[in-house]
Amino acid sequence: MTTVAQIMTREVLSVDPGALLVEAAGRMHERHFGAALVLEGEQLRGILTERDVLRAAASSRIEGDTVADWMTRHPETIEPSDMTGHAATLMIHGGFRHLPVLEGGRVVGIVSIRDLMRITLDDQSPRGA
Repeated sequence: MTTVAQIMTREVLSVDPGALLVEAAGRMHERHFGAALVLEGEQLRGILTERDVLRAAASSRIEGDTVADWMTRHPETIEPSDMTGHAATLMIHGGFRHLPVLEGGRVVGIVSIRDLMRITLDDQSPRGA
């Protein structure tokens, strides 16, 4: 079985909770990231996802709001040594698509539903196709 460490993305986009939501959303768009980890120093405070930005846009309150106003606080996390099946279970039951990966309390990456689908499809694809 595959571990989270084998498939996670080590390059993460991080934002400060006091950053303007518009700026954070712009950085997510520029870098093609579906989520940004909200850090104070090295401490994970939340996650800002495309869904959070969409909720803000739907409420017409984007201008002037901060990341802290819309982030998901205390997100579920996973460790690099955990199995990908555990990550998938957390995502399915929690209704989210991104999991911060922590090792010893420090952010070391992020795993997405896309990462999980990639290994599932690779495992099921006929060889040579």
